[in-house]
Amino acid sequence: MWDEAVTGYDFGPGHPMDPVRLFLTMRLVEAFGLDRVARTVAAPPAGESTLRLVHRPDYIAAVRAASADPQTADASYGLGTPDDPAFAGMHEAAALIAGQSVAAAEAVWAGEALHAVNFTGGLHHAMPGSASGFCVYNDAALAVARLLELGAERVAYVDVDVHHGDGVQAAFWDDPRVLTVSLHEDPGTLFPGTGRAHETGAEGPAAGSAANLALPAGTGDAGWLRAFHAVVPELLTAFRPQVLVTQHGADTHFEDPLAHLAVSVDAQRAVADTCHRLAHDLCDGRWVALGGGGYDVTDVVPRSWTHLVALAAGRPVDPATPVPEDWRHEVFRRTRQLGPLRMTDGAAAQWRDFETTGYDPADRLDQAVLATRRAVFPHHGLLP
Repeated sequence: MWDEAVTGYDFGPGHPMDPVRLFLTMRLVEAFGLDRVARTVAAPPAGESTLRLVHRPDYIAAVRAASADPQTADASYGLGTPDDPAFAGMHEAAALIAGQSVAAAEAVWAGEALHAVNFTGGLHHAMPGSASGFCVYNDAALAVARLLELGAERVAYVDVDVHHGDGVQAAFWDDPRVLTVSLHEDPGTLFPGTGRAHETGAEGPAAGSAANLALPAGTGDAGWLRAFHAVVPELLTAFRPQVLVTQHGADTHFEDPLAHLAVSVDAQRAVADTCHRLAHDLCDGRWVALGGGGYDVTDVVPRSWTHLVALAAGRPVDPATPVPEDWRHEVFRRTRQLGPLRMTDGAAAQWRDFETTGYDPADRLDQAVLATRRAVFPHHGLLP
């Protein structure tokens, strides 16, 4: 999913979410010829009725008003704040990104595409009635809501952004048809301050419909991958989703300026590859993959999401592959920064399997893993 106009989602100079990250990602996708392997589609903006699947009418009206006149932005809706400054055309740009994710979900559910990627999406913090954390409309939640509207009975949402996927969790907190799984930095050290293991969905039929794995600051590849594989595959297998929606924020990277994990592009690629395999194993291949956070806009985001597109297109890029020279020239022209030389950080992306190596009660990461398994697994008939 791509429309050049998504780069209009621009909070202004100095804001961490620089739209150049989207532009450079698409140029790198093109440099590898992936746009000729996968069909590139531009969907229309999400309309009012679609936005209302998740967002309140009064909030949509507030976004429209701030978009027309940024000076009137209402901070009670999270608009005009340092995180979410109002800008002219904000509604149109945010609705366009949402439209790409909704169209991706529609295409996958209808069988028009086996996989669909919208790396411009994954804006998972927006709440039904407010903007939050650089996110105006929650395209991820809208894609899931559209799948439910089309008749899906079980949708799994897996979020590996460094920040908790709070907006998607909130949207489906009491809906047993949706399993939300978020792997993120501990809320004690990072925005939005939610996503602890005990947050498992509303009491009743939705109990266990939310799973949160909060990782200690400083967690690197081995711990991140160990935690992911200790929770996600087994939980998804028990849930039996009909379609998998994943969010691949690149801000887990060790070079990201806004967070405190130490993950490589290689580990990010490995998790995307596992999500791809899980979609085939559990959902007959139905996979909607979204972007998310990521604020090293030249070195990290374009490589991570190009790997994502390549995996979905069935043309994985060998991590040892040199980055095309023409693309590196474009990076310098746009940002005056030097682009990366290869599609790898040189990391092995290996981990110790939780089931075979056992639990270390003195290890903070293992403590976090076990807390999540104890909180959620029994709801799905699994042993913690």
